[in-house]
Amino acid sequence: MINNTFKIGLFYGSTTCYTEMAAEKIQAKINHLVGYTCIELFNIKDIPLAQTQSFDTLIFGISTWDFGELQEDWESTWQDIAGLNLADKTVAIFGLGDQLGYAEWFQDAVGMLHDELLVLGCDFVGYWPNQGYDFIASKALTEDSSFFVGLSLDDENQYDLTDERIDSWCNQLIAEIKTL
Repeated sequence: MINNTFKIGLFYGSTTCYTEMAAEKIQAKINHLVGYTCIELFNIKDIPLAQTQSFDTLIFGISTWDFGELQEDWESTWQDIAGLNLADKTVAIFGLGDQLGYAEWFQDAVGMLHDELLVLGCDFVGYWPNQGYDFIASKALTEDSSFFVGLSLDDENQYDLTDERIDSWCNQLIAEIKTL
């Protein structure tokens, strides 16, 4: 149930500001949908991941670099994930990647983060269809390969689809959260 006390923590790492810009768009869209400011943004280079534990609902933003590597801020705090108490927290993930330049590793960081959080007992929302992308392989696919485990954005090759994808995903998240 969403009411005016409902809060979401959105934690992201961003080297080139694209993940940060996506986080800001997600924040604006969800705040608009619920009618008040419910999302707090946190750049993980400035705040410890332990801060995630103070929210019941979380959104994580991560980008995949080069050949399936983590964004630098996530890489430097990766070991902290295992020590978090996120059992029964509602979690959504979004990520940025380059489906053409790194087609064999598209959105791998999203999948790696999902796997790290899965063992902590999180409840996931926001799985995203993989149609409309052109890639070879991804660690971010569900077992049946029909969905990404989070919103997948490619500002390198499909910038023109980013706002539409964010809008659709935010509507999807709110609908899924309302049913919890």
